Amino acid sequence: MSTTLTQAETSMDPSPVDLYAKTSHDSDPPVINVTIRQDPLSVTLDGPAIFAVTVLLILGVHLLQPLAAAAFISLVAGLLFIHNDYQNYLKLGPGGTPATFPGYVRINWLKLWACRDPLNPLPADPDVEPVAGILRKKPLPYRCGPRPRVVGIAPQRQVNQFGSRECYLALRRTLENHSSVNSEQVGVGTSCFEKHGMGLFARYPFNKTCQGEICHVHNSDHSMHMNLHPDDVKEVIEKGWGERHPLTSQCLLKMPVPKQFTMVYAPRSVDELKVVCQIIEAAGWWVSAKEMKLDVAAEI
Repeated sequence: MSTTLTQAETSMDPSPVDLYAKTSHDSDPPVINVTIRQDPLSVTLDGPAIFAVTVLLILGVHLLQPLAAAAFISLVAGLLFIHNDYQNYLKLGPGGTPATFPGYVRINWLKLWACRDPLNPLPADPDVEPVAGILRKKPLPYRCGPRPRVVGIAPQRQVNQFGSRECYLALRRTLENHSSVNSEQVGVGTSCFEKHGMGLFARYPFNKTCQGEICHVHNSDHSMHMNLHPDDVKEVIEKGWGERHPLTSQCLLKMPVPKQFTMVYAPRSVDELKVVCQIIEAAGWWVSAKEMKLDVAAEI
C-alpha cells in the first residue's frame, strides 16, 4: 500500500457502531421466515364481476367518445399495474428506502437512471487509489451453478437460492468476533445504507462510504452489499459471486450509493461462506486501506 495514502475525515456524530455496541449480541437473531416473492400482474374475475365489466364496457362505448373510452380503459390498466408493482415493492421487505408509496415513487424515479446491465463491470478509473485490487493476489474460484434471480433497487434482493441459515449465522458471528478482537479498527452496527440488518464498519475509513460501512448482511435473503475496489468488483462479477447495484450507473444524477457498491449472493455452503469472507476481506481492505483477515473457520 502506498505511503501517500491519507486518512479520510470521520464524523463526530454517534455512529451506528457505537449505538450497536450498547445492545447485546450474545444470542443468535430470531428466526425470520421470509419468502421474497414477485407476482406477475393478473386479474381474476368471478361471474358478477365479469357481468359488471361487460356492462361498463358496453355503456362506455355507447355513451363516451372513443378517445374518452380509450383513456378510461388505459387509466384502469395503469392503476392495476401500479398497484401490482407497489405490492411487489413491499414484498421485498425493509431496506434503505421506506416501505411507503412516496418511497416507491422515489425508487421508480431512480430506476430511470439505473444501471441497465449489472453484470457489466465498472469502467477503468485511472484516478482510483490504490491502482489495483487485492483479489489479484488470490483470485476467486468460480461459483457453481446459475446466478440467483435478483430484483429491486432499494431494497435489492435475491428471490431464490437464499442460502442456509447456518451459513448466515456463522457469517454474523464471524463479523461480530472480528469486531470484538479488532475493536480499535472496526465495529459492527446497524447498516448505514440499509437502515436494517448488521453492518461492518471501518472506524477510520480511507475510501469514504456511508459512515465507513464495509458491508452489511440482509436478514431476509442472506445476501450482502459491500464496497469494493473496481478491479475486485470485476473479479466478483466474472466469477459469478455477485453483481453491481443498479444505482452504480455513471450519470450526472447523484446516486445514494458509491459506484463500487456491489451485491454478493448468499452463501449456500461452508465452502461458499469461505469465499464470501474472502470478498469481505477485500471490501475491508478497500474501505480502510488495511488488509483484513476473518477467522471464519472458528465459526463453522
